[in-house]
Amino acid sequence: MASTYVNDLRLEEIGTGEASGTWGTKTNVNLELIGEAFSYGSEAIADASTHTITIADGESDQARSLYLKCTGGGQACTVTLAPNTVSKVWLIENATSATLTFSQGTGANVAVAAGEVKMIATDGQGSGAVVYDLLTDVNLAGTTALATLKLGGTTVTSTAAELNILDGVTSTAAELNILDGVTATAAELNYNDTGAAVGTVVASKTVTADANKDVASLRNLTLTGELDAATLDISGNADIDGTLEADVLTVDGVAAKVAGLETIYVPATAMYPNTTSGCADIAQVELSNGPELKCLDFDPSSDENAQFTVCFPKSWNEGTITFQAFWTVTGTDTGTVAWGLSGVSIADDASVNTAFGTNVVATAKAFSGTSNDMTVSAASGAVTVASAAVDTQTYFQIMRDVSADSQAGDARLLGIKLFFTTDAKNDA
Repeated sequence: MASTYVNDLRLEEIGTGEASGTWGTKTNVNLELIGEAFSYGSEAIADASTHTITIADGESDQARSLYLKCTGGGQACTVTLAPNTVSKVWLIENATSATLTFSQGTGANVAVAAGEVKMIATDGQGSGAVVYDLLTDVNLAGTTALATLKLGGTTVTSTAAELNILDGVTSTAAELNILDGVTATAAELNYNDTGAAVGTVVASKTVTADANKDVASLRNLTLTGELDAATLDISGNADIDGTLEADVLTVDGVAAKVAGLETIYVPATAMYPNTTSGCADIAQVELSNGPELKCLDFDPSSDENAQFTVCFPKSWNEGTITFQAFWTVTGTDTGTVAWGLSGVSIADDASVNTAFGTNVVATAKAFSGTSNDMTVSAASGAVTVASAAVDTQTYFQIMRDVSADSQAGDARLLGIKLFFTTDAKNDA
């Protein structure tokens, strides 16, 4: 019966009646190979995507070594450990520049990254053989000394003293896992080391609000962007160099007046009929109860006009204006009345003998049919004042446009309200 090599170290098993006179020599070789299985050896890996390490039968082979240093290589490589019937433990050092993946069959493989050492084992189960990573989930009960520590491929650079800061921390594993992905430096993390109560500002440190979301002792706050707050309570002085924009501004609980839309009411008593195509002179009409009317009557048969003047404040933006007419009818006709307005501003040393701007007629409004009912027309469209400017006197011409209305009686103008826009806080 011939010798075989089917054991896990590929030693020669002498067959019955074989090796007459050489048993001593062969036994000595086997003993040496057993010793070799505890030794240090090396294997030159081919610069290729695959490589096979085969333990030689019955003779010295560094592939049999317990510690096997893999050299050479140059690219990621799958290393097959043969024969696939060998069940054995190796300490593999990957001294190449690329990852080596160790395989024996179609079962699981183990990858050893460049520069790393792993303890692996093969199960020798033939074509379906598995390679195991033996130190996965290793439990080290005693003291472990490390020169360098890597976690997930990243070298830990903290000293033992720095890591000991965590001694006594009561954070849970889930809370510590929050650090997963943190890219802050030690200096940046040290900004959180205030040594003070939560909610208290410490120089050159981050600020953490207390349980009430309050922060105390904050001195100067510089913002380059926008401050968003539900409320803002300033107990001292506020110095704002730029523009303060607010939807509503109050002072001592009272809404503050701000630039924007303003109104001027001009009563009929401040108006006068045009010399040509003028309305009736101002009239005082006694009613049966309460107020008496001061009004200008505008005839239904032809366009009639009246004029008045206004000096707008310097805060006027010199833009367009709108107007609203207040009027009545002494009678019961429910026809409509249409009012129009035009204007021109006259500056110092400018001729008053200047044409008005374009006349703008507001939407005609129907009278109620009840004699002497107050009637307020809708606000007009934009009226452009000719030569609009501050420090001017502005002349207006109010007219009844009979072509745009249907009222059969005189329209009695009581006054108009002008709407204009300011863009400054005062007239300084």
